[in-house]
Amino acid sequence: MRENVIKAIKDKKIIAIVRGIYGENCLRLSQALLKGGIRLVEFTFDQSDPLGEEKTCESIAAVSGAFQGELFCGAGTVLTVAQVVKAREAGARFLISPNICREVIQATVSMDMVSIPGAFSPTEIEEAYRWGADFVKVFPISGLGTEYIRAVRAPLGHIPLLAVGGVTPENLGEFLEAGASGVGLGGELIRKGLILSGQFDKITELAQTAVQQTERMRT
Repeated sequence: MRENVIKAIKDKKIIAIVRGIYGENCLRLSQALLKGGIRLVEFTFDQSDPLGEEKTCESIAAVSGAFQGELFCGAGTVLTVAQVVKAREAGARFLISPNICREVIQATVSMDMVSIPGAFSPTEIEEAYRWGADFVKVFPISGLGTEYIRAVRAPLGHIPLLAVGGVTPENLGEFLEAGASGVGLGGELIRKGLILSGQFDKITELAQTAVQQTERMRT
């Protein structure tokens, strides 16, 4: 199962990051992303909300069931082994964190999910990979840009990197050209104003713009 998700990330290159969208809007959003060509969606745990874990797991379960075989669902902002377990039970196929935690990485892999911890420095990136991470999220990439990806990959080219934070549907191709294996797209793609006003077709258009950037890389 892990191998299929790893292949999908390397091939599709885009993970949509969904925060604070639940229920019917979450399902409609997922449909809009799928229509736009997105195949990987991260639903983040809201650590400030006492019900955040429950609501995120409900979203993962609902979307996984509704779009089985079409979307790979994952959990984001995973900080504890307990959250690893809950995400797995909900149907998550990959887990993303803003930090590196050895226990979380190893628990994720042991439960047959793809591990994507977040790191900033070359030391953190190498350590996360050594602990078993499948990809390392370079976060936040805003303010550093593509040159940081190139600089890190010079000595650590064997480690698959995902660029997250400050990446847009329009500029993601630049990060791929710099050597990133993929990107995470959050607020620049998942625009809450469009969701709350029911303009899911606009979300589909943004997704299509992003996917077109990856397709240009193949030509």
